[in-house]
Amino acid sequence: MKVAFVGAGPGAADLITLRGARLLAEARIVMYAGSLVPPAVLEHCHADAERIDTSKLNLDEQQAVYERAQAAGVNVVRLHSGDPAIYGATAEQMRRLEKLGIPYEVVPGVSSFTAAAATITAELTKPEVSQTIILTRVSGRASPVPEKEALARLAAHRATLCIFLSGPQLPSIVADLLGHYPPGTPIALVQRATWPDERVHRSTLERVLDEVRVSEWQLTTMLLVGEALSREDGVESRLYAAGYAHRFRKAAKDEA
Repeated sequence: MKVAFVGAGPGAADLITLRGARLLAEARIVMYAGSLVPPAVLEHCHADAERIDTSKLNLDEQQAVYERAQAAGVNVVRLHSGDPAIYGATAEQMRRLEKLGIPYEVVPGVSSFTAAAATITAELTKPEVSQTIILTRVSGRASPVPEKEALARLAAHRATLCIFLSGPQLPSIVADLLGHYPPGTPIALVQRATWPDERVHRSTLERVLDEVRVSEWQLTTMLLVGEALSREDGVESRLYAAGYAHRFRKAAKDEA
């Protein structure tokens, strides 16, 4: 018996990994958060699998499912939206599995921040613009953000920011960011990336609050911020420059 923490991806059923889909097809118990994992992803499940919506269960109740599976000797897939390593609340489950002597593995998934970047066809790291990506969120009732990681402090780096669960907090987020980023900094709001009802709004820090109704942007909104989102021409990477040599390619003679 084994538990697999599987990244379901951002929403689209065909963005789950091949390994994740195979484990879903084999598992006899599948645990998932119904509020975050779309029904289409569950089509990868075995026809006879027991499907349990964990949005209705506390951690003790979820542990009881693991114990029941252990007694029955059946494998479990714990399906997490995006990638289990990012805001997945997996560490607390792993600690309990270890105490129960239940082996587990983790299968990565496509995160909503990369899905959002793909949706707006943006590269988040551009030469001489930004080579750093910061993944963060603002404090919520379930998990406060440590003061040392407050958004206003992270903004001082002016790196590419990917802010999870940002919709309802947009006014305070913009206020914090304008303390460091130029007003014309490009931003993109992407809600439920790759879902059928995906929404996108591109703007700048100084204009976005005048252009959107905050109440219409749900908790499942990703906010991308940074000059890397600009559509203007930029410096080309040296990686593919004719005069750049590496162990797989020689530099062109007239460029060396």
